Amino acid sequence: MTEPSDLELEVLKAFWRGGAMSAREAQGLIEPELGWSASTTRTVLERMVAKGLLIRRAVHGLAVYEAKKAKVDVIGGVLNRLRGLLEIDGRLPASAFSGSQILSETEIQELEALLNAKTPVDGEAK
Repeated sequence: MTEPSDLELEVLKAFWRGGAMSAREAQGLIEPELGWSASTTRTVLERMVAKGLLIRRAVHGLAVYEAKKAKVDVIGGVLNRLRGLLEIDGRLPASAFSGSQILSETEIQELEALLNAKTPVDGEAK
């Protein structure tokens, strides 16, 4: 899966909040924030399917989209990119995100575990 761009993260936030939805429903959530037309929203959704960020399925003949990866996994990936950019070696306290409007307390705990799990360094055995 490709890492999401900043705009794709905004789209994913709509799906994390609203769950599976049609392009029209997504448009209703995305338009106030991003100002996209319906056709732009559909194009972006299809590109996100191609990138492996969303899943598209047919429900009673209607295309329904949903996030492919869990919110915590996507956010953890973004934060780990930031960790690499800032060259942070130590633990990252997910408690810093306790004021988040999109993460529950349980998800913050999951995020902390994900961020601070011991991962093998290149060349080390797994």
